[in-house]
Amino acid sequence: MNQLADKMGTMNVGPGYGYNSQGGTNIPTVALMGVAPRVLDLDMPPPAINLPANSSITDSLHANCDPSYKRSTLNAIPATSQLLQKSRLPFGLVITPYRSVKEGDDPVPVVTDSIIARCRRCRTYINPFVRFVEGGQRWKCNMCYTLNEVPSSFDYDSLTQQPVDRWQRKELNHAVVEYIAPTEYMVRPPQPLVHLFVIDVSYPSVQCGMLATAATTILESLDRIPDDEGRTKVGIITVDSSIHFYNLNTRSGEPQMLVVSDLEDPFLPQPQDLLCNLKECRPTLENLLNRLNDMFKDTQAIGNALGPALQSAHKLISPIGGKILCLQATLPNLGGGALKVREDPKLLGTSKESTLLQAGSSFYKTLAIDCSKTQVCVDMFLFGSHYSDVATLSCLPRYTGGNTFFYPAFTAAKSEDALKFAHELAEFLSQRIALEAVMRVRASKGLRMSAFFGNFFVRSTDLLSLPNVPRDQSYSIEVSFEDNLTIPTVCFQTALLHTSSYGERRIRVLTLALPVTNSLADLYQSADQVAITTLLASKAVERGMSAKLDDARDALTNKCVDILGVYKTHLTASSSGATPNLQLSDNLKLLPLLTLGMLKHVALRGGSQIPSDLRSYAMHLFSTLPSQCLIPYIHPRFYSLHNMPENCGTIGANGIEMPITMNLSSERLERSGLFLLEDSQNIFLWLGRDAVPQLCMDLFGVPNCESVRGGKTTLPVLESDFNRRVNLIVGKTREMRRTSYYPQVYVIKDDGDPALRLWFLSHLIEDRAEPMMSYHQFLGYLKDRVNSY
Repeated sequence: MNQLADKMGTMNVGPGYGYNSQGGTNIPTVALMGVAPRVLDLDMPPPAINLPANSSITDSLHANCDPSYKRSTLNAIPATSQLLQKSRLPFGLVITPYRSVKEGDDPVPVVTDSIIARCRRCRTYINPFVRFVEGGQRWKCNMCYTLNEVPSSFDYDSLTQQPVDRWQRKELNHAVVEYIAPTEYMVRPPQPLVHLFVIDVSYPSVQCGMLATAATTILESLDRIPDDEGRTKVGIITVDSSIHFYNLNTRSGEPQMLVVSDLEDPFLPQPQDLLCNLKECRPTLENLLNRLNDMFKDTQAIGNALGPALQSAHKLISPIGGKILCLQATLPNLGGGALKVREDPKLLGTSKESTLLQAGSSFYKTLAIDCSKTQVCVDMFLFGSHYSDVATLSCLPRYTGGNTFFYPAFTAAKSEDALKFAHELAEFLSQRIALEAVMRVRASKGLRMSAFFGNFFVRSTDLLSLPNVPRDQSYSIEVSFEDNLTIPTVCFQTALLHTSSYGERRIRVLTLALPVTNSLADLYQSADQVAITTLLASKAVERGMSAKLDDARDALTNKCVDILGVYKTHLTASSSGATPNLQLSDNLKLLPLLTLGMLKHVALRGGSQIPSDLRSYAMHLFSTLPSQCLIPYIHPRFYSLHNMPENCGTIGANGIEMPITMNLSSERLERSGLFLLEDSQNIFLWLGRDAVPQLCMDLFGVPNCESVRGGKTTLPVLESDFNRRVNLIVGKTREMRRTSYYPQVYVIKDDGDPALRLWFLSHLIEDRAEPMMSYHQFLGYLKDRVNSY
């Protein structure tokens, strides 16, 4: 029966067609109530972009931007602000300018001849949507319509001294392109890659094993740190109640420790040799990393002066710029930036909870802004046995373009904890990132960027300062109208000026063209539910931190009601009176489910049981994860493993075959089954209490269900076919999310630890979980609101 229910749940009877009061093509419409949501469609591409004929000057398949780099919440743009307001649809962009390129992906084309054609008025880069006029001597900008001279070298290759076909130029055929920037794009020589580690060596850091794991991982990752030009620099500062610097440029090869105890006015003990060329100081650095844990293994210091240590680190690398990687296992309690435990259980779940989600000290935001001005990025690796104040310390990455990683209750004695941290740090160190960057998004006349969400500092009204652009970090931007549009097509162009890990100054340009419409039906038919969810998640986080979590939850629900209400009123036959069902266009049918997923998520969920550290970290992920990670973080993927088809977990034409995604409902669980659920951060294996001994033996190598150890685990590698297939599925799950995050595996036994069981079940968002509604109850609530709309 369960298998039959699975098949029925994934069947699509086919959408009906909504009444289009404005004429034109009817919209494929879906009735939401009474049927399980078709979750397979979360992996569908966004609605097609239907540009007018000949919008692009070449017929290249790559002329418009791939959604993995940039996508709009609307793939048809309203001609007027009144139409946008009437639609109630959010209007914005989701940009992942430096997404990772995996095997099989097309690399970003690079223009190497230093010819950069830009509009003389609005500074737009030439792209596939411009127009050549006057016999090809001039080009008309597709943003402001200014006529510009075509550069004299545009049709000539200076290297081969031969004419070239301009229609083959990369910038006219590709929406995503990168230029090697000439000297006028530099205010100084390109910055080398700089890694300055600030490592907590106080008693808690040594006891939990963070220090030993960090030292070993950095040592083993030295060959993976990008250093093609031999310019990469490294340095190490350790901190407890004092700040310890290390001279890595000694003749003896022995690192020299220099201790600064003045926390009121921290200074650099010597001007040079604290930051050294990686190749030149490699033996001394290895020597230090090998001995680091032993140097502090007997420490009794519980004080930590993170603030002064970060000020010193900033002084050290600010002349060059670079990355400060801070590994912190203690709440800072000495000197500037000292913090106190703010966690107050009485505030959790109340209107004052948002005070715990805001920074507890202005010190770190002020320092972050100083860092941003000098092209210094701070990344935080936080390890907490108790309280870490993620809300305050994540300010540093937020305003410097960095990343926050959080390891609650970390202990290296658990091999899974040590492996997760070591994997994430090693991947992070090996990434080819963009340095000393600024990003600007330009739009066709009549549109402007009005709000920005993500990790950066807004330097002027629309210029984002990013000392560091990590791989796969996402940014959301809200768009508003300045004037009505009288053009058939609008364009958005993102320009990211940066220094590559190879030491080249480059400009990455992303161009997205979208049609303009006067039809409300076209707006709804073009709306991208994934991009809408990504933008709404960022807006909800900002509202929850600046006002109240209740306000954030209400805003999400109200937006959903507005969209359903407008659709009912203007785009269905039952435009007035009570309606027995909720209807929505086929491409938006999962928006209510994703909204419920956000409302039930740790980042926004009500209740008094969620520690502020966990909530703050979840909010950080809401604001920075790319869509391919954020959507499963909101709506996890759920698979049945015990009865999956034989081809699942084997290598097919498109890589490892995955099982069919199931609805997030406990109705799908079987007492004798094995299920996998993943949310891009964790992987859960649910084992039914009546699982047969053969399954336990094949997967875990133990004779029965009672012998399986629940909780955080590492799957054994056995000779059985089933074990091999499950391990491949787990590996594929980790690999397909692209980022540095390494999801841990938890075994959840149906009759095991109640806390683990409850954690797993909280991800089944279609179920009722007090005081939150089930999906069908939520639809009923939305219907009542819409009927009174």
